[in-house]
Amino acid sequence: MLTSASLTGFTTGLSLILAIGAQNAFVLRQGLLGRYVFAVCFACAASDAVLILIGVTSFRQIAALLPWLDPVMRLGGAAFLFCYGARSLYSACRSSGSLSPEDGAVSGLWRTLGLCLALTWLNPHVYLDTVVLLGTISTRFPGAELAFAAGATLASFSFFFSLGYGAGWLRPIFLKPLSWRVLEAVIGLVMWAIALKLLFGA
Repeated sequence: MLTSASLTGFTTGLSLILAIGAQNAFVLRQGLLGRYVFAVCFACAASDAVLILIGVTSFRQIAALLPWLDPVMRLGGAAFLFCYGARSLYSACRSSGSLSPEDGAVSGLWRTLGLCLALTWLNPHVYLDTVVLLGTISTRFPGAELAFAAGATLASFSFFFSLGYGAGWLRPIFLKPLSWRVLEAVIGLVMWAIALKLLFGA
């Protein structure tokens, strides 16, 4: 039972986190820059671990106590993602002939971590994936919920560190200014698409 729960937690957690999102795009960008990669990957994975544990142990009680939480988080998350997307699109459309990897980058460890955590904790989808979905699936393994949570947490750590450090292999491609412009444009459009999805439930 413990092995089955851990394996299910790992595969389910990995499948949920693979989708391109604001958090993943930020980790990819930091990996390409080679800046604070460990801290950013650890912050994302540790945040997931906390949310997974909450989902496995008490997501039903939270939903019952705070019914207003979902609409508030949707509006706040959408506003934040819209602003971040606009910032990325501005960087992609700068009139200068070249775009340095430093342009639009967040400077300083604490500012970088602050933005990383905001992209994580202000995104309602992360709660749907970790707290609600994983919390619900874990009930299929009575007595082995913590093993399920451990598997899902391992998937999160594996994914984020692979994404952050694996991005270094793509760095030669992004030495070209056009590549950075395209990346910034894609990130900006992804942010806006998620914001619209939050607002209209598409």
